[in-house]
Amino acid sequence: MNIKKTVEKIPGGMMLVPLFLGAVLHTFWPGTGKYFGSFTNGMITGVVPILAVWLFCMGASIKISATGTVLKKSGTLVATKIATAWVCAFVFAQLLPEGGMVKTGFFAGLSVLAIVAAMDMTNAGLYASLMQEYGTKEEAGASVLISLESGPLMTMIILGAAGQATFEPEHLAGVLIPFLVGFLLGNLDPELRELFSRATKSLIPFFAFALGNTINLGVIIDTGLLGILMALAVIVITGVPLIIMDIMLGKGRGTAGIAASSTAGAAVATPLLVAEIAPDFAEAAPAATTLVASCVVITAIVVPVITALWAKYGASRVRAT
Repeated sequence: MNIKKTVEKIPGGMMLVPLFLGAVLHTFWPGTGKYFGSFTNGMITGVVPILAVWLFCMGASIKISATGTVLKKSGTLVATKIATAWVCAFVFAQLLPEGGMVKTGFFAGLSVLAIVAAMDMTNAGLYASLMQEYGTKEEAGASVLISLESGPLMTMIILGAAGQATFEPEHLAGVLIPFLVGFLLGNLDPELRELFSRATKSLIPFFAFALGNTINLGVIIDTGLLGILMALAVIVITGVPLIIMDIMLGKGRGTAGIAASSTAGAAVATPLLVAEIAPDFAEAAPAATTLVASCVVITAIVVPVITALWAKYGASRVRAT
């Protein structure tokens, strides 16, 4: 049976299929983990420790050596994405009801947490594959620094900078330490980097399944259309400044900018992790998780199409100017 190939036909499938299965289990049999206990309960409810190991392995996979062109390109994209997410956090904090979350009507479930989590993290794998086809070698290499966005740290910093939350320094350090330890070991020993980097993809279904066990399917149904609209908004709101800054500062043709306008699969875990550290976000986390999951799927489908069209029709005009 070609289960893996079948699952991978779905954009972000290795993340989203286990996430959905976990949500089914939580919706219809919410006490399964406690009933069986032991290791079974650990797999069902252990999203935080599983993610800690994943962050360690992600850090180990990043190689510190990079050319100036790669650093300039990736730095431009990362800084633009983060700055755009911060501006949106600040603006929507003024527009949304007190508490930063809409609780009724069509926009029920929309929160500052969901908006930031969907915008500040790029799908590095999708970006790299698109740049290998439509960009340059240096542009593809920019995915290394883009991977540094992975995890909840940047979301926490943006929320704090926008005045939406206060995080103690030790809590920020606690998020960063596994990543930094992995980063240090991976760069000290290439064999360790090779060993741990293999685990990054293998761990994704496990933390996705555990994460799904925090979601009720009713929330997914309630946020369905809103999730689609939010995904398209993410592409437009982040894509336009990314294209502009890629052309002006990155000296590219805008293709890398539009390719970076997606939402990373790892962003699905961010709302829950932020809520673990800042309980004020606990109410918003379930709906934020489903909205971000929608953004992962929709952007993974739409961004490649837009990137291909831009590379064919838009990039040539930039080159000519």
